[in-house]
Amino acid sequence: MNLDYSDTEQAFQAEVRAFLAENLPNDLVAKTSSGRELTKEDIERWHAILNARGWLAATWPEEYGGTGWTVVERHIFAEECALAGAPRLLSFGLAMLGPVLIRYGTDEQKAEYLPRILDGRDWWCQGFSEPGAGSDLASLKTRAERDGDHYVINGQKTWTTLGQHANRIFCLVRTSQTAKPQEGISFVLVDLDTPGIEMRPIRLIDGSHEVNEVFFTDVRVPVANIVGAENEGWTVAKYLLTHERTNIAGVGFSARDLDRYHQMATDVRRDGVSLAEHPLYAAQAVELEADLEALRVANLRALARTRDSAASGIDSSLMKIRGTQVRQGILSLYRSALGHAAAPDAESLSDNQIALPPEATRAAPVYFNNRKLSIYGGSNEIQRNIVAKTLFRD
Repeated sequence: MNLDYSDTEQAFQAEVRAFLAENLPNDLVAKTSSGRELTKEDIERWHAILNARGWLAATWPEEYGGTGWTVVERHIFAEECALAGAPRLLSFGLAMLGPVLIRYGTDEQKAEYLPRILDGRDWWCQGFSEPGAGSDLASLKTRAERDGDHYVINGQKTWTTLGQHANRIFCLVRTSQTAKPQEGISFVLVDLDTPGIEMRPIRLIDGSHEVNEVFFTDVRVPVANIVGAENEGWTVAKYLLTHERTNIAGVGFSARDLDRYHQMATDVRRDGVSLAEHPLYAAQAVELEADLEALRVANLRALARTRDSAASGIDSSLMKIRGTQVRQGILSLYRSALGHAAAPDAESLSDNQIALPPEATRAAPVYFNNRKLSIYGGSNEIQRNIVAKTLFRD
C-alpha cells in the first residue's frame, strides 16, 4: 500500500486547509483548543458552515447529499479539521443514523430524515445503553409492544449524550419476549416531543451536563418508524456500531493532541531541562508518536478494504481498541507533564514551568472525561472478545 498522497490528494489537502483557514471561526478554535464545552449554537454554526460548502456528510454517497469522497480524502479531511482545531461534528445523525438509513431505511424514511440531518432541523441522540445493559446490549429491557399501527414503548435509556439538545432519538427496543435475545430487538426512530418521554440530566464530576437518562412511559410510536424488519434491529445496530467504533479511533484528534504536547514540551522544564529533552517524557512521546503512525496506517488499510465509511466488524473493533488507547495515552502524558499546573483550580505555577498554554487547567477534566473512550461504543474488553472469537473460532 502506497502511503504517499497522490498529486490529486495533495491538491485536495491544500483545498481543505485553505477552506479551514478562511471559514473556521477563531472563537470555536479557541474553545476546542482549551477543552471548553461547546454550546448547541457552536456545534450548529460549524455544521451549517460545512453544509453550505457541501462538505458536511463526508461519508454519504453524493445521491443523498454527501461528498462522494474517497477513503483517503475522508481521512485527509478529518485529520485536517482536527489539526486546525475544528469542533468535532455531532456523529449521531451524520455518522451513525445517516449510513443506517441509507443502507436499511425505506425510501420514505430516507426522503424524510436525511435532508433534515443535513440542514440541521433534526438533532439526533442515541438510545442504546440501559442501566443494566451497556456493553451487553442484548440484555436490554426497554419494551415496544404492538398496538395496531403503533408500538407502545416502556423502559429507560441512560448515558444519552447531548440528549438535552435533541429533538429525536433512535433506540433499540425489545419487540419479542420469546425470541433469543439478539433476535427480539428492533431499531426504532422516536420523536422526543411524543407524550410519555422524560429526560433527566446526569451531572459529571466536573459539574458539566453532557449525558442524560431517558424514561419512556406508554410512548406511542408509529410502526412506520421501524428501520429494517421487526426483530432484526440487532443487524442494524451492528452495522451502526462499526461506524461508531471507526469514528472513535479518532486518528486526527490524537494527532492534534500530540502536536499540542510537542508545542508545550519545548517551553516547560522539568529537572532543569525542557520536556522535549527529558529522558522519561521524550521516550513516552516517541512511543506514542510511533503508535499513532501505526494507527494511521492501519486505519487507512482497514477503510480501503470496504466500500463505505466504516471498517469491517473486526477491523472496527481493533481500531476502537488501539485508537482509544493511543488517545488516552497522549492525554495522560499531557496531564502528567503539566504536573500540579493541570489542576483545575491552579492559581500559580512553579518557577521552572513557563509559557504554559491557556488550556493547562483543563488538562485534568479533559483527561478524566476521555476515560470513557475505552467504554462507550462497546468496551475494549468486549471488543477483544469479538476479535478473539473471529480470529480463533474453530
